[in-house]
Amino acid sequence: MVALARKTLVYEWRRFLPAMLAVGFAGLLQLLQLALVLGIFGATSVYITGSSADVWVGFPGTQSVGSGRSIDVNVESRILMDPAVTRVEPYEWIDGDWRGTGDTGGVSVFVSGIDPAADGLMFSRVLPPALRARLAEPDAVIVDRADLDKLGVTLGRTATINGQLVRVVGVSSGLRGLGGINVIASLDTARRLDTDDADNGPTYLVAKLRDPAQADAVAARLRGSSAFGPYTTWSATDFAHISVLYWLFDTGAGAGVLFLAGIVFLVGAVITSQTLVGAVQGSVREYATLNALGVGVGALRKVVLEQAFWVGALGLVGATVLGVLLLLAARAEDVPVTLGPLAALACIALVMGQAAVSGMAAMRSMRRIDPATLLR
Repeated sequence: MVALARKTLVYEWRRFLPAMLAVGFAGLLQLLQLALVLGIFGATSVYITGSSADVWVGFPGTQSVGSGRSIDVNVESRILMDPAVTRVEPYEWIDGDWRGTGDTGGVSVFVSGIDPAADGLMFSRVLPPALRARLAEPDAVIVDRADLDKLGVTLGRTATINGQLVRVVGVSSGLRGLGGINVIASLDTARRLDTDDADNGPTYLVAKLRDPAQADAVAARLRGSSAFGPYTTWSATDFAHISVLYWLFDTGAGAGVLFLAGIVFLVGAVITSQTLVGAVQGSVREYATLNALGVGVGALRKVVLEQAFWVGALGLVGATVLGVLLLLAARAEDVPVTLGPLAALACIALVMGQAAVSGMAAMRSMRRIDPATLLR
């Protein structure tokens, strides 16, 4: 019966082609949507994933990197006292108003003040040592290549942030954020751009450990002390997850995208199921003949399910090939897309689940099979 399902698909491929296309395009939409969601909302944690720090120290209750508050400068001494910590760096987060030389008007930017040393922890996976060394120049900043047009500036030109003059000394890729444009500067430059006189400490402290695998344990050990004022600690992995989940579920933007993904799955399932139902109904005389020869309805339903499986698998192959090409084109145009192995497996599961739902819907038409139809 399984061989019958495959032979039917090969012999009557034109009848099942619309269902394969429906599954393929629905899977392609789900793949691209998931890649965009992970890419866009994953940009909220680029400050963490693009750095090599193992533990982050910040103000209690911080829900994302952009909502941090300053902590006491003496907290650095407390972190350095832990034998597992080898290095601690301050990290400044400053909201800025960018004014370019063109007709761009004011642009909201996020200024990140980092240590410009070649072995600095912040953005070590995004900025090569030669590029970050340029930040040691007075008033020097680095921006993402894709944001140059928005900022109305080119490499080597000047602009103002919060009324203070800065100069673009370098451009990089992988710095794009969500809700604003990321600008990288040295700690000295960032502090000069800060217009909030109330802040007298760093926004965060980032620490490197002897054994990165102990990040969770060290973060828990450093947490809870109040001798230097309020602060808390996270492992880099936990803080990245907190930031992404905040933007994905608590801001409302992610909920809308997830709702749209559900609609895409539902529409794809309905279209595919109707196409399979039409294919089954078109073969009703053949199924009735098999039923008259003694093949049970249960066995025929297995044939329909097997056909649904192959429809989903073939549609998935087409969606994967086209999806890879579109993702490569998106990355070439600096579109934020990310798709890891777990996300890819989730897409495969959704597509095959859609095919299974469609197959079960098509099975309902098997109730109409009656050998008496052969006499009509």
